[in-house]
Amino acid sequence: MWRREFMSLINTVRNTLVPVHKEGYPFIAGFFVVSLVLGFLWEPLMWIGFILTAWCAYFFRDPERMTPLDDDLVISPADGRVSSIAMMTPPEELGLGTVPMLRITVFMNVFNCHVNRAPMQGSIRRIAYRAGKFVNAELDKASHENERNGVVIDTAHGEIGVVQIAGLVARRIVCWSAMNDTLQAGERFGLIRFGSRLDVFLPEGAEPRVSLGQTAIAGETVLAEFGSVKGPVISRRG
Repeated sequence: MWRREFMSLINTVRNTLVPVHKEGYPFIAGFFVVSLVLGFLWEPLMWIGFILTAWCAYFFRDPERMTPLDDDLVISPADGRVSSIAMMTPPEELGLGTVPMLRITVFMNVFNCHVNRAPMQGSIRRIAYRAGKFVNAELDKASHENERNGVVIDTAHGEIGVVQIAGLVARRIVCWSAMNDTLQAGERFGLIRFGSRLDVFLPEGAEPRVSLGQTAIAGETVLAEFGSVKGPVISRRG
């Protein structure tokens, strides 16, 4: 009996703990070692370091997500807040032309999960890195001025653009996918370290399914929908 209860407790702990992405291992280890060194200088510094180490592990968490399987849906590529829904010209390096496209922006603060996921199923047709500034990622000009990495995905509804944008704190954009890779909706393709944003550029026919200020969950929240006869989403603050 006690063995069954013990195993049940172990399973509960396992289901509660969120996995950490391997990209975070060196940072977590570094925080931990620095904490030990600081402890030799002054013990309270060690405990502060351990708290920061725990935060670092939390930052690099990589939870499983339940992604809707529908080629007409655009799924959020990031955890965070929907900070912009507008018609904007995509960055020229994406090669998507000069006609304004629907752009939905998700802003990630330093407490959000920063693993990025594909918004739709398709093949990668272009990956374009562009060096730039590190201004506040919430500013509209960050879309064109900040350091960024753009990924163009050929989907059932045409080519879409997903742009990873660095911010004030973010200094490293990671994209582990490659040209001609086939991504499933919700599949992990990259990560941005320590605060940033993602822009999703969608062709004609996409209708927003989120509102400004709404919290988005990567791999789960539906940002937009193709082929819908419904109008824009109307929300109320509760």
